[in-house]
Amino acid sequence: MVKKPASYLRSLGSDLPASVVVFLVALPLCLGIAIGSGAPPFSGLIAGIVGGIVIGALSGSQLSVSGPAAGLTTIVLAAITDLKVYEAFLVAVVLAGIIQIILGYLKAGVLGDYIPNAAIKGMLAAIGLILILKQIPHLVGDEADFQGDESFKQRGGGNTFTHLIHAFKNMLPVALAIGLVSLAIMIVWEKISKKSKVLQLIPSAMIVVVVSVLINEWLKASRPDLALQAAHLVDIPKASTPKEFFSFFTHPDFSHLGNITVWTAAFTIAIIASLETLLNIEASDELDPYKRVTPTNRELKAQGVGNLVSGLIGGLPITSVVVRTSANVNAGAKTKTSAISHGVLLLLCVALIPGLLNLIPFSALAAVLIYTGYKLTKPALYIKYYQKGLDQFLPFVITVIAILLTDLLVGILIGCCAGLIFVFRSNFKSAVFVVNDDNKYLFRLRKDVSFLNKPIVKRKLEEVPADSYVLIDATRADFIDKDVIEVIEDFQKHAPLKNIKVELKKSVYKEQGFSIASPNNLVLSKN
Repeated sequence: MVKKPASYLRSLGSDLPASVVVFLVALPLCLGIAIGSGAPPFSGLIAGIVGGIVIGALSGSQLSVSGPAAGLTTIVLAAITDLKVYEAFLVAVVLAGIIQIILGYLKAGVLGDYIPNAAIKGMLAAIGLILILKQIPHLVGDEADFQGDESFKQRGGGNTFTHLIHAFKNMLPVALAIGLVSLAIMIVWEKISKKSKVLQLIPSAMIVVVVSVLINEWLKASRPDLALQAAHLVDIPKASTPKEFFSFFTHPDFSHLGNITVWTAAFTIAIIASLETLLNIEASDELDPYKRVTPTNRELKAQGVGNLVSGLIGGLPITSVVVRTSANVNAGAKTKTSAISHGVLLLLCVALIPGLLNLIPFSALAAVLIYTGYKLTKPALYIKYYQKGLDQFLPFVITVIAILLTDLLVGILIGCCAGLIFVFRSNFKSAVFVVNDDNKYLFRLRKDVSFLNKPIVKRKLEEVPADSYVLIDATRADFIDKDVIEVIEDFQKHAPLKNIKVELKKSVYKEQGFSIASPNNLVLSKN
């Protein structure tokens, strides 16, 4: 029996610590994705704030966390490059939000229900692997790639694995030491915090950040030659006055509405962002320990409003994001209060204490993300799917490999195709059952007999020898394709030539349009 989730107020003890973890995970990702997209760094923070506060409040999901997504970096970079003016790109973001709202009212959210569970689990496992592989370079002090990159191919050439090898060649011992200490803290803290409700209120990610900052600040004072420099620390734009802070927010220039490139970018962002959101919402519901179901059409509307607001104040496009969502779930969040609170924390911290945030080493945050990734792709998950059988294991593994070597949407599409192949294979093998005893043959049609079963039905009927008796039993068939019906009718017509007697059970044939020309060889059963 699934335990009933607590109310918003009673869940604060779980949601507020979880929001701190999500905030620490989101901070470098928001900045990194903005930089990787060729946009102003602050635009990623705006998207994170809006994703937390606006979408968090409007969404029907209790655990999903929204923000700028790595899957959109290539699209955003191309759009900004083509439009040349960032304010023109913001028009595309606003339009994308409006399109998403329309899609919500058109009930396009139903598309998410057709994703196989094996593909969803494969997506989560793949994201976990990508997090580990992509964050190891940051753990060892190589910041050549931007935070949040999920693509297999690197822009400067090479791929995830070649970049990993290159990272170890540029390793900084201090960064690695801070990263390993951070990992150790999280592993140990998870074990000891289970024994105390008070300790559970203190997120391990917060301890990691405090310890890593203290280590680096101590090195700056005692061994400045060893301390991590600015390139290896968080870098949030700082404002000395409120006026300067608000200058970081920009607004769309609607004079570009007539530009066809703006509309092309808007539709592209809307479609891709909606698909990613639907995938991630399915994943979010899968991760939810209470197994709550998110209304997908409401989610599209919430995402649309979020993108509308983000575009109006200078932010990047937003989607539901698996990394932040999984961090939220693993941190013990129970309601949407966590997602909203992480947005509030982002806003307050970047406005009031950017200097303190800029002391955080990337290697410490990389450790938090690697630990999150491990939770998503534990070896036990692979063993569990192997035990379910090849029809579940292979689509799962194919999805993992496809996402790892391509991207989220392409990988999921490949995983879905693999799942469909196994569905067709299973139906193909089980839909037609043939057995014989001497010259007596039983053809049993079960479940859905599609046109894919036509060759085997035709071949098996033609193999029936002369002077035989054939019983074709369709009492267990829910559907029989007209091509298969035609094959059986043709067999009925020429069966007398081989002295084959055919009995056909059930009136479902008549209902589906059977018209047998040889009534002497046919007995229709009413039972």
